[in-house]
Amino acid sequence: MGKPVTTPCRVAPSLLACDLSRVGEEVASVVAAGADLIHFDVMDGVFVPNLTFGPGLCAAVRRLTNLPLDVHLMVADPGPLLEPFAAAGADRIAVHLETVVHLHRTLEHIRSLGMAPGVAINPATSLASLEEIWPWADFILIMSVNPGFGGQRFINSVLDKITRVHALRRRAAPAVELEVDGGVDLGNASDLRRAGVDILVAGTAVFGAPDRRQAVALLKGELT
Repeated sequence: MGKPVTTPCRVAPSLLACDLSRVGEEVASVVAAGADLIHFDVMDGVFVPNLTFGPGLCAAVRRLTNLPLDVHLMVADPGPLLEPFAAAGADRIAVHLETVVHLHRTLEHIRSLGMAPGVAINPATSLASLEEIWPWADFILIMSVNPGFGGQRFINSVLDKITRVHALRRRAAPAVELEVDGGVDLGNASDLRRAGVDILVAGTAVFGAPDRRQAVALLKGELT
C-alpha cells in the first residue's frame, strides 16, 4: 500500500453533491465543518455525459469564502474557460490529459493567470502519460470513477494506480500534490491516505452526512 502517511490529508467537498438551491448555506456548512478547499466539477456534456456549472457559480462562491477554490474541468476544450475561471476567483484548475493537445502550453497559461495548474487523468489512462509533465504541474488529480456523474462507486483497482503515482511523484517531483476524486468515502479514506493522497475530493460523503464536521474529520484521519 506504500509508506503510511503520518499527517492528515486535506478534504475538498464537491459542490456537485450539495443543494444548489441554497448554495450559500451549503458552503458555510462545510467551511464550518473544517473543509480545506471547495471543489467544482465542471462538465460540458461533450467530454462527459453531463452538464453542470461554470464560472458564475465559482464567482458566487468566491464571495462566500476565502478557502481555495479547486476547479476540475471535465470538458472537451478547456482553453476558453481558463480566463473566465481565473476572473471568477479560482485558485486551482485541473485539465484532463485526455483532452489537451498542447499540455505544457496549457499548464503554463494556467500559471500565468495566477492559478495552480493540475493534470487530471481517467481510471484507464496510462501513468506513462505523466512522465513528461511533472515539472509543469502543481498537482495530479486521479479519477477513481469514470467522470460524468456524482455518487459513483470507487473503482478499487485505482488504489494500486494511486500508490504507483505516489511512488513516481516521490522520485520525479515530491512537491506535486496528489488529489483523488470519485467515490471517496469513509470506507476507503484511510487506504487513500496510506497510499499517499494529499487531497480527498468528497461529495456525498460530506454533503450527505448527518454530521458534516465529523465526516470531514474522519476523512482527514483526525478521528478514528
